[in-house]
Amino acid sequence: MELFKIGFITVNLIDIIDIIIVTYIFYKLYLVMRGTIASQIFLGLTLIILASLIAQTFNMRSLGWIFSRLTDIWVIAFIILFQPEIRRLLLVIGRTRIARYFLKINASETINEIVEGLRELKDRKQGALIVISMGDRLTSFVETGEQLQAKVSKELLISIFSTKSPLHDGAVIINNNTIEAARCILPLSSTEKIGTRKLGTRHRAGLGASEDVNALVIILSEETGGISIAEDGKLKFVSGLDELKREMKKELESTDVKEEVKEIFEEMDEE
Repeated sequence: MELFKIGFITVNLIDIIDIIIVTYIFYKLYLVMRGTIASQIFLGLTLIILASLIAQTFNMRSLGWIFSRLTDIWVIAFIILFQPEIRRLLLVIGRTRIARYFLKINASETINEIVEGLRELKDRKQGALIVISMGDRLTSFVETGEQLQAKVSKELLISIFSTKSPLHDGAVIINNNTIEAARCILPLSSTEKIGTRKLGTRHRAGLGASEDVNALVIILSEETGGISIAEDGKLKFVSGLDELKREMKKELESTDVKEEVKEIFEEMDEE
């Protein structure tokens, strides 16, 4: 359906929708890259694409030929230049609430076993670092440790994180109600402080893992007995095991579709 004309260019409803979608994609890409050197390169590529479109519109053959040679390789150049940013963008997409709905599992039993295991470890003044997959396979982490492939249980977690156990150093990786590996090495976050609180190695490792993969990381401090959760590159200190259980249920358990969609729209209204 034709809406209006700009000179000899006819604009219809599909064109408007197309422009809005492309603009939104470019805007989101810019937000992901903002503050990095890649944002300047991205701006340069965008200007080249716009100039190519203008040259084609006005039938400027020589200029159009030059820009067409550049745009022929821009996809490959884009992937090479923006590999870290593309990875970050895909992680952002994978961490949206809509995407997470399809990755949630019925984890009630696993949550109870983890919480009870942490309760016992806390009483014994022992630490723990647990990474729970929210969709990613976490193969790169699993390969650094000792593979177990065992059902999650309170007794097994206590045994692993006992200071007398050879597996207590490092992280436990849990995927789909299964402890895949223990004594795993996680990447350290570059963040060393949150406010006035200096982060120890265990907290930096948990935070670093949450920056790289789609996972919920639980950290039990050996020194203070405090419990914190790392997710999406953010660290949250919880008041106790009851709050931890509520947070885990919210992030890991399956929920009703209607409630999930309702929450999404409520968040959009708040923004």
